[in-house]
Amino acid sequence: MFEIERKFSVKSTTFLANAKKSYKITQGYLNSNENRTVRVRIKGDKGFITVKGISSADGLKRFEWEKEIAVEEAEALLLLCEDFIIDKTRYIVLNGDSVFEVDVFEGLNTGLVIAEIELQTTDEHFEKPDWLGDELTGDKRFYNSYLSNHPFANWVD
Repeated sequence: MFEIERKFSVKSTTFLANAKKSYKITQGYLNSNENRTVRVRIKGDKGFITVKGISSADGLKRFEWEKEIAVEEAEALLLLCEDFIIDKTRYIVLNGDSVFEVDVFEGLNTGLVIAEIELQTTDEHFEKPDWLGDELTGDKRFYNSYLSNHPFANWVD
């Protein structure tokens, strides 16, 4: 029930050449406390509710529990969520033996493109594609729960 994940900025759209599928994601937070989040998501034609715990000090590992729910239930729960809803398109991108999930954000988070890779261990090696930018793992500004309260469009350089 733990996920190990690394997060990166994306510096070009060349990842699209290796995208195997994509789908829309709409998600909101019933609780965005930094110690625990409760997320409601519609991914394609499925609904989910997810509870995540606090990240490890290096940002690589945290508790995650997810349950599929009816889309109608997810739609009703989205109406109860904090602040605003996040919309994005997720691309599943193959790179060698690795699978990256690349999120292209919309709305007030337009301009933000983030790649994630889930790993089996914290020190697992993977090939970094040339479109991958700076590592963002552990930077809480790039957590979706943070973006739901502090949209990218409102960030000041």
